[in-house]
Amino acid sequence: MNTTNSRITIALAAYALLASVLGFLCPTCISAQTTLTPLPPVTPRDGQHDFDFEAGTWKIHLKRLLHPLTGSTTWVEFDGTSVTRKVWDGRAWLEEFETTGPSGHIEGLTLRLYNPQSHQWSLYWANSKDGTLGQPTIGEFTNGRGEFFDQEPFNGRVILVRYVWSETTPNSAHFEQSFSADGGKTWEVNWITDQTRVPDGSAKAH
Repeated sequence: MNTTNSRITIALAAYALLASVLGFLCPTCISAQTTLTPLPPVTPRDGQHDFDFEAGTWKIHLKRLLHPLTGSTTWVEFDGTSVTRKVWDGRAWLEEFETTGPSGHIEGLTLRLYNPQSHQWSLYWANSKDGTLGQPTIGEFTNGRGEFFDQEPFNGRVILVRYVWSETTPNSAHFEQSFSADGGKTWEVNWITDQTRVPDGSAKAH
């Protein structure tokens, strides 16, 4: 055997040994027929009872920013009540909202509808001044925090709107509305509601 053939034979033997070692240490590195085990499908969380805590009558304290997205820091405060009733066995809720403060009187209504296919809620707000339902703010609860979003016209431009429900307990809850004029990079809170259950509220609501 000449020198060239000898070198080729040694090289092939070394390659075979290396492939054998790699195949033992990492079979998927060598095999092109690697079979991946498919992940089980993710089952969306059933959130149709997320607003069950809202059933009943509540005392409301509202803080409202007078001129959102203008740099204003002037807030006004209101006190009042809200009554929330179950519809469709909890797959929808209807809230009547009424507050009064130095800057006026607010009568509002919120319709909350649960979609069992998307596992999300659509929240519709209306006030007595115009008597129409606005477009839905859509979202869901995750780890006890509810976030809901939509796009709305505001002062001649389209902005993002976010609702956040947090700190919910059987006897209290916190709500905030925020606007974003930069596509969600920053948010300005302009409506804060803290509510406390009226002790006999559940009986009155039903």
